[in-house]
Amino acid sequence: MKKLDFDTEFLRGIREALPVVIGFIPFALVLGAQSVAKGLSVIEIPMMTGLNFGGGSEFVAINLWTNPPQILLIVFMSILVNSRHILMGATLSPYIRHLPKRKVLPSLFLMCDESWAMALSDIKNKGVFSLNYYLGVSLFLYFTWVIFTALGACLAPYIGNLEQFGFDMAFTAVFLVLLKGMWKNFSSSFPWAISLIIACFTYAYIPGAWYVLTGSIAGLAFSYIKGPQND
Repeated sequence: MKKLDFDTEFLRGIREALPVVIGFIPFALVLGAQSVAKGLSVIEIPMMTGLNFGGGSEFVAINLWTNPPQILLIVFMSILVNSRHILMGATLSPYIRHLPKRKVLPSLFLMCDESWAMALSDIKNKGVFSLNYYLGVSLFLYFTWVIFTALGACLAPYIGNLEQFGFDMAFTAVFLVLLKGMWKNFSSSFPWAISLIIACFTYAYIPGAWYVLTGSIAGLAFSYIKGPQND
């Protein structure tokens, strides 16, 4: 019975992640092609995406890549972009603290914006966190990302610049759809709005990826000051 439950939840995660995976593919191809243009090999690209699994920080790293690379700058900016994962993990913490660390810690390595949003949406609908559902979503996204960034590197000479077709907007479009699924009411969207305003202001006036950190902190601070809301 346990195996059946695992299979059911795991397959449900894969099934529900399919539309998101479709949005992953063009973005992964773009990253693979850009990485080859910067001098990375077909072997190095899946190593980067597989060991890091953070699309935003990988695009930042590739955009900053020079020959020789400025390692400290790339590491710092990658940490800055990925700092949002601290807040994302904190959001999931109340729902996973009862689980064994030997299961939770490897699972959190697979957390990205989309798997986090889908996990929260599932918690909202089901009332509990399903680790097997989360793993189904996360592993499907992970292997899609690694495989198609490598494929983008292999096909780079043939596919040209995919950004001219707007494929680089795929992640944004997918995440907006996920946010719609997390919508509760107009009042609950205030932290999103504050985060967006501060992030846009920072992006306009401060160079680099600081808008990621300031937007995240602003939304979190607003939520803390405003206090919990009743649904």
